[in-house]
Amino acid sequence: MSAMATDRRSLLVGLAAIGLPARLVSAVPRRWRWGVDYSATSDPVVARDFDLLVLEPDHSRSIAPLRGPGSRLLGYISLGEIERSRPFVDQLDRAEALRAPNPNWPDARLVDLRHPAWRSLVLDQLIPAILAKGYDGIFMDTLDNAEAMEQADPSRNGGMVAAAVDVVRAIRARFPGITIMMNRGYALLPQSAKFVDLVLGEAMATRWNFKTSRYEFTSPEDWTWQADRLRGAKRANPALELATLDYWEPTDEATVTRLYARERAAGFQPYVATLALDRLIPEPQS
Repeated sequence: MSAMATDRRSLLVGLAAIGLPARLVSAVPRRWRWGVDYSATSDPVVARDFDLLVLEPDHSRSIAPLRGPGSRLLGYISLGEIERSRPFVDQLDRAEALRAPNPNWPDARLVDLRHPAWRSLVLDQLIPAILAKGYDGIFMDTLDNAEAMEQADPSRNGGMVAAAVDVVRAIRARFPGITIMMNRGYALLPQSAKFVDLVLGEAMATRWNFKTSRYEFTSPEDWTWQADRLRGAKRANPALELATLDYWEPTDEATVTRLYARERAAGFQPYVATLALDRLIPEPQS
């Protein structure tokens, strides 16, 4: 039996064990490997084995040694919040485009996605700077904040989700030829799926628990909730590629291997790493 068939059979057994219906398993798409590394010291030998990489673009380095044959390199950009260390924080603070810190990441301030100063900075400076360094496109993070902010304070943050959709639409219009990957942003997907090339389901099967400081499995309901939204986005845009990111201790190769098999057999392109995302971790070789 092929490795792919074995992966699919293992997933079906696993789904039954945790109560997920086998109907959720879709046809296995073409396999490709992707990863995330926000460090400044990515290992070129490891990096060139990936078909798609998400990297921190603000490091002073050449990315050419990290590029494998036919691979795509995407520069990270956070759209819903920014770290205090970014050079444009003071500029946005003066424009009153920033909000309170993210409770899980205190060094990051939430951004008002409706603010013209932020939109202008993204379109006119931040993305052009990433592309000028040789990246093939961008990885858009923290767009979930738009929904969270609007739900937390509808009177103050009304229209935040709509503004986030407008930002994604404007990015595609300004940069029609680049690769755009979006992390989650599920409230935006019904309108924005047609403007992006890839959508990532972060913490699909496993996540980091900030209260217990441990990795843990998500519930079957959580997994299904994300899977349904990813598949709904692909129905809206059949060309869309779907990826997943799970967090787990890499020394536990047995569990990591099962995570790859589960996500891949469900029709997704998986990557499993530590929460720090500070090095590329190859898939275990079975």
